[in-house]
Amino acid sequence: MKPRVIDLFAGVGGLSLGFEMRGFEVVLANEYDTSIAAAYQENHRTTKMIVGDITSLDLQRTFGGYNGQTDVIIGGPPCQGFSQKGQRKTIHDARNFLFKYYVEVVKLVEPKYFVMENVPNLLTAENGYFYREIEELFQSMGYSLERGVLNASDYGVPQNRRRAVIIGKKGGKAPCLPKAKNVSVTIWDAISDLAYLESGEGSEVQQYKNEPQNGYQKLLRRDSDTLYNHVATRHSALALERLAMIPPNSGKEVLPKEHLTKSIYSGTWTRMRKDEISVTITTRFDTPSSGKFTHPYLDRAITVREAARIQSFPDRFRFIGNKGSQMKQVGNAVPPLLAAAIAEVILDDMKEDKQHE
Repeated sequence: MKPRVIDLFAGVGGLSLGFEMRGFEVVLANEYDTSIAAAYQENHRTTKMIVGDITSLDLQRTFGGYNGQTDVIIGGPPCQGFSQKGQRKTIHDARNFLFKYYVEVVKLVEPKYFVMENVPNLLTAENGYFYREIEELFQSMGYSLERGVLNASDYGVPQNRRRAVIIGKKGGKAPCLPKAKNVSVTIWDAISDLAYLESGEGSEVQQYKNEPQNGYQKLLRRDSDTLYNHVATRHSALALERLAMIPPNSGKEVLPKEHLTKSIYSGTWTRMRKDEISVTITTRFDTPSSGKFTHPYLDRAITVREAARIQSFPDRFRFIGNKGSQMKQVGNAVPPLLAAAIAEVILDDMKEDKQHE
């Protein structure tokens, strides 16, 4: 029987997918955004999806029946309370209350393992005070914890994306976080085979124009004969005029003064460099002004599919809903290859336990 998983705050299911890639079965997921939940269901057909705000669910009725039936709980509860400066960051801050629901479900279900992912700040806020609270909470429930900050780029993802990861294990020493895999994948490795669309071109469903050019592309194209979500944003005439002035490997430093815009984002009006890894993919990668998301050569921002490739989603994974929802689905996801590396250390630990039984 496959080890069973519950995914909380599931989003489109990047964490779920990584665990599925390593042979786990995700039996239940919860997501409150209806369009994102629909996209989760589109791609995880056998998982039961509870669409709704976890704070208004009857936790006992929803999750209680999974006690003794679940090996791992995974998820990234939003914690806004420690991105603010100046006040003591604590579990008891109202903005961190979603985190408590994660803890409650772990308490109800009593899985052997849990995985929590979050912003790196989670571990260091207030000199680690917040993390120590988390540790005490879970230790009182019989879990030992391993923690650290992982960068997706160390696990074959062509992106600089740092996340805090906590692995808990009940009644034994928690497995160590996965070691870096020493494979480096560049932006160009990820997207060079995708059709060279201009601004406004492309369609939600199309055929591949090119053969895969490397191992990463072959991996992500496996089991896929159709290209989804490869649609270029239609940029304004002014944006196109500006982009035409920016050569490869360059950015706003080449623009004349009248074309410089005020932007709070770094990397604004800057081309991605094909032989580098990407900056963190956010939920607004369709605009050159919101970060370093301009195609290395073409006068447009990257498409949803290109962003998904940089997040390590396979091409068979289809993002649905409107453009804003699709970008949120991709930008907020845990890269599946990073999730798979985490799933691997848990699987190895399970096998080791079995040998010692």
